[in-house]
Amino acid sequence: QVQLRESGGGLVQAGVSLRLSCAASDPTFSNYAMAWFRQGPGKEREFVAGITRSGGSTDYADSVKGRFTISRDNAKNTVYLQMNSLKLEDAAVYYCAARASSYFSNYDRMYHYWGQGTQVTVSS
Repeated sequence: QVQLRESGGGLVQAGVSLRLSCAASDPTFSNYAMAWFRQGPGKEREFVAGITRSGGSTDYADSVKGRFTISRDNAKNTVYLQMNSLKLEDAAVYYCAARASSYFSNYDRMYHYWGQGTQVTVSS
């Protein structure tokens, strides 16, 4: 059982940056592809970014490309989401997810473990 814990959320103004972290309890963290999803008020959960277990490949939702960066540090069992130029529409609960595979998926049902989420609120 992998436990994931997100941190770094908060209330920020539009245009600023924020970095989310997700720490995994499992020392075999490098065996998992990782992703960030988000769920805004009244919306379905959506894929934000994914990274392969080696960190060699990433992908992003069109809405965040060029603004967000996913990365991982396998030595620290942690995945990050650097969010720049935040917009009002980025406000959501952000979840990290782990998939027991080399490659990530855009579909949340493909993930085996989830964190509890961290709230990101963006004000104008």
